[in-house]
Amino acid sequence: MNPSIALIIILVLVVLIACGSIRVVKQATAYVVERFGTYQTTWGVGFHMKWPIIDRIARVVSLKEQVADFPPQPVITKDNVTMQIDTVLFYQITDPKLYCYGVEYPIAAIENLTATTLRNIIGDLELDQTLTSRETINTQMRSILDVATDPWGIKVTRVELKNIIPPAAIREAMEKQMKAERERREQILRAEGEKRSAVLISEGEKEAKILKAEADKQSAILAAEAEKQAQILRAEAEREARIKRAEGEAEAIVKVQQAEADGIRMLNEASPSKEVLTIRSLEAFRRAADGRATKLIIPTELAGVTGIASAIAETMKDSAPSN
Repeated sequence: MNPSIALIIILVLVVLIACGSIRVVKQATAYVVERFGTYQTTWGVGFHMKWPIIDRIARVVSLKEQVADFPPQPVITKDNVTMQIDTVLFYQITDPKLYCYGVEYPIAAIENLTATTLRNIIGDLELDQTLTSRETINTQMRSILDVATDPWGIKVTRVELKNIIPPAAIREAMEKQMKAERERREQILRAEGEKRSAVLISEGEKEAKILKAEADKQSAILAAEAEKQAQILRAEAEREARIKRAEGEAEAIVKVQQAEADGIRMLNEASPSKEVLTIRSLEAFRRAADGRATKLIIPTELAGVTGIASAIAETMKDSAPSN
């Protein structure tokens, strides 16, 4: 063989072996490296090179949080009710070396550990507690599994009970119970509504009566005030009328007196004769006789029957045309 060709072949083999020894580790990934079958190191993110032939990558481990969905497991409660519960487990590999060499089948080991832990926890609870204590069960399981898987380089971050499936008879009884409870609540709500309605109606009637009484009271007050004002106005009108009448009578009296005074003055100014005075006296006597007086006072000046007759005749003559 030509030495140059052999050299080229050797160089090609060296290049191929060198390229095969180069590794680039991606983010959230770890490489477990063995040398002669013994753990050598763990490669993190970046560029790495191993020794050909003597070193090998035993396992590529993902450091991301992972999910394991386990099938339903049969469990028995404290009151001897068998049910099916399936769980969902969230975990993360924190130590690739322990994960590779701590347990043979990590996921199978976690599944079995989850099933036994779940049976132990549910065995201390009754059916009603199991159905209403999901958060408590999740917390207890996470705490127990986290401690148990720590030697395997696994951290359990969260455990959830996905489904709790009681027996068919229990489910039927629960449905009947729920239906009865809903009917009871409906009846209670209806009764509360009727009670509230009756209370509101009675309160409305009470308020209406109070308002009516207040209105009647206000109306009576207003009517009394109006009557009082009317009486005041009538009294004031009557007083004004009396004052006007009194003023009119006073004015009439003043005018009559003034007229009489004027008549007397005029008589005085006219210097009436004795005959005129006698006639005026007879007129005054006639006016007095027309009244209802039971007694008459005859003036002493009218002495003699002839003088009286003549005066009466003269008076009759004066009064005849007026009739």
